[in-house]
Amino acid sequence: MGESTTTALDGNQLIAKALARFGVDRMFGVVGIPVTSLANRAVSLGVRFIAFHNEQSAGYAASAYGYLTGRPGVLLTVSGPGCVHGLAGLSNAMANAWPMVMISGSCDQKDFGRGDFQELDQIAAVEPFSKFSAKAKSIKEIPDCVFQALAKAGSGRPGGCYLDFPSDVLHQTISEAEAESLLATTAEKFGESEKVPCVQNSQIEEAVSLLRHAERPLIVFGKGAAFARAENELGKLVERTGIPFLPTPMGKGLLPDTHELAATAARSLAIGKCDVVLVVGARLNWLLHFGEPPKWSKDVKFILVDVSKEEIELRKPHLGLVGDAKLVLEKINLGIKDDPFCLGKSHPWVAAILSKAKDNVSKMEAQLAKEVVPFNFLTPMKIIRDAIAGLGSPAPILVSEGANTMDVGRSVLVQTEPRTRLDAGTWGTMGVGLGYCIAGAVASPDRLVVAVEGDSGFGFSAMEVETLVRYQLPIVVIVFNNGGVYGGDRRSPDEISGPYKDDPAPTSFVPSAGYHTLIEAFGGKGYLVGTPEELKSALSESFSARKPAVINVIIDPYAGAESGRLQHKN
Repeated sequence: MGESTTTALDGNQLIAKALARFGVDRMFGVVGIPVTSLANRAVSLGVRFIAFHNEQSAGYAASAYGYLTGRPGVLLTVSGPGCVHGLAGLSNAMANAWPMVMISGSCDQKDFGRGDFQELDQIAAVEPFSKFSAKAKSIKEIPDCVFQALAKAGSGRPGGCYLDFPSDVLHQTISEAEAESLLATTAEKFGESEKVPCVQNSQIEEAVSLLRHAERPLIVFGKGAAFARAENELGKLVERTGIPFLPTPMGKGLLPDTHELAATAARSLAIGKCDVVLVVGARLNWLLHFGEPPKWSKDVKFILVDVSKEEIELRKPHLGLVGDAKLVLEKINLGIKDDPFCLGKSHPWVAAILSKAKDNVSKMEAQLAKEVVPFNFLTPMKIIRDAIAGLGSPAPILVSEGANTMDVGRSVLVQTEPRTRLDAGTWGTMGVGLGYCIAGAVASPDRLVVAVEGDSGFGFSAMEVETLVRYQLPIVVIVFNNGGVYGGDRRSPDEISGPYKDDPAPTSFVPSAGYHTLIEAFGGKGYLVGTPEELKSALSESFSARKPAVINVIIDPYAGAESGRLQHKN
């Protein structure tokens, strides 16, 4: 008689199975003790693992992946310092309300408190930066922990969740039959996530009435509307009502920047004079001047659409609509359809917005028409804008970070399709660039990814150019190289004193650094450009190749302004 055998699974295999069962098919991270086997097991089950050099960049990638796909991005880190590095991505996900799960290994439970290898109370460390955290204390708890974290990350207001797996739990074993039973039982719980409240019909009627009777209505939308996939409903609302609209920076592209009712080029007039504002998926935070005077009228009435009841209670709008942006807009559109109204281009408010926008666009185009060499920010930005426009659809995903580079790019670069702009976001996070690029390429493999980075922003994650080459991702990184943070040495004479006055300024980098050679060290393509012809050629070649490339654009170190558009805060 043959001896019967039972297949045993360890904790690494069970976590991988749970992730795959829940629909995770991409992970980002840095492997090492004690999670290398977990990454390998996940790959064997069909999960693509993108391995980074630094947990910060991997975390930024996971957070952006959650935004772009609508499913939680997953970050894997080692214990202790790896977990701490990963907090950058986890906190970024929370600040931007993007679904993400960070998974970290941790030290043996029996050795905790005795100074074990990379020991840290990781549950306590992540608490300020996560909406949910759990530690599996035995292998049997793994399925429930995984399913809870993934479900909670994307429910209600999305955000970051954390899972802690001690080394001893990763090495515990369980029979395959019991593992399947645990997974099946836990899977039945899926769907029991937070329910978004349903907006009352009376509230919809009030919102429609406010818009209908407004003299100077405005629609503002942000990345929350983008996450909700609300672009079609927004388009219908704008077309039916003729109300001008203003996107926040990452709301750009939900409706094309080229739309005739886009008020971006007349932003000060739009927010300063409007009397009723429908705000969809955007918070009244610093990006929107907190909805307060002097930028906004003291009498303006806000209709705030947000998935979070707490957000509406914090902002105290005239009318708060708690719900999914897409569903709320569907109801508003139905309410308007029953009794339609449309402002028309001759309406005084619309005419004023269109006139101001046209005037400001004309002024900007006049500046862009001047070819300035050595480059200022505008000349290369126009060349990049035109090159991107030449690609047509699908439009590339644009990643933008830096001070002047991001500010100027926001005004010049044109977004025509939803979820094609990633930037420093709600938290103003620098260092997101390469992680966001990789997330974009993994989430949307049919799109080219183009990063327009300041040299300071690029420096945070520059080593990840090796990751671009290793995975042969269609990413072109354009570095605006002006020799430092904001530019060269901008100190006043009275600031250049003391025993270290001959040191480089705190804002200075090595002038004309050869950033393009970094990617060449790994087999990618690098370009050094300083004239319009050189930049046009580099863009044409790299865009056509759809291979990893870095274009090093030398900028006048004294072009631009310190702190970009936030001088008052520095």
